[in-house]
Amino acid sequence: MSRQPTFTQEINLVDLIESFNSEDKCRDYLEELRWPEGVRCPRCKSAKISRIKARHQFDCDACRYQFSVTAGTIFNDSHLPLSKWFLAAYVMGESKKGISANQLKRMLGVSYKTAWYLCHRIRETMTSETARQLRGIIEADETFIGGTKTHFGRTPAEKVTVLGAVERGGNVRVRMSDHTGKVRKHDVYSFLAAAVAPDAEAIYTDSAQVYDELADGDTRHESVNHGIGQWVQADVHTNTIESVWSLFKRSVVGSYHHLSAKHLQSYLDEFAFRYDNRENAYLFRDTLLRLIDAEPIRYAELTAETA
Repeated sequence: MSRQPTFTQEINLVDLIESFNSEDKCRDYLEELRWPEGVRCPRCKSAKISRIKARHQFDCDACRYQFSVTAGTIFNDSHLPLSKWFLAAYVMGESKKGISANQLKRMLGVSYKTAWYLCHRIRETMTSETARQLRGIIEADETFIGGTKTHFGRTPAEKVTVLGAVERGGNVRVRMSDHTGKVRKHDVYSFLAAAVAPDAEAIYTDSAQVYDELADGDTRHESVNHGIGQWVQADVHTNTIESVWSLFKRSVVGSYHHLSAKHLQSYLDEFAFRYDNRENAYLFRDTLLRLIDAEPIRYAELTAETA
């Protein structure tokens, strides 16, 4: 559903605190975002609705279903005030290098468990799975996250392999590989096939052999050889994607300090969401829209052991 912007200018932290300093104001804004053309029953879609003001609920005149503005959303059954949800969503979107659960705990005055759970519920909505493919000139590269042991003195054997592609002047796509400490051609080509449009103009990489067969009839492939000190050749370079890796790693070192492999993709998605929305004046609103549309996530799901 297409929704129109509510704020006519970019919102800052002062605006946020002044605009949403009560639960009523938060509920009113969620109502406006969720039903821009008027409240509708989530069950039967009827627009014939009566308000139960004392309970902050609605009563459907057609099917008699009673519901609130948070019913069926990620906010449902949360004991945390909406004002704290709003603040968490804002700072996670606006913090260039991310924000830790410990920092959010101190800001909101909640327990670490509550802050951690809150961060992950917001983070889980920041995906780019349905976003458009990258076009134009693309830079592709890989990096390694975590781990301590080295493999034959070179690639850290325990590090998680992360693949990335960035559209110059546009968006980024990042994905964990299933393999640690190595880059496999199948993983690279599968990732790029999903992330990059078939008619992209060009893909620029370093000289690693894994990229040797990227070119086709629609997309050319060029590379620079870092091994001989070649970093730029005309407009061919991988500086943009390397800057992406640098920013993400500063997030790990400066904000998160430690990431588990289980949740690494969620952190990558959060990072990519912020990167893609770096010039979005309505980032806070768009983050709330994702929260409204998201399915509730149980704490047990986030903490369950991986198979």
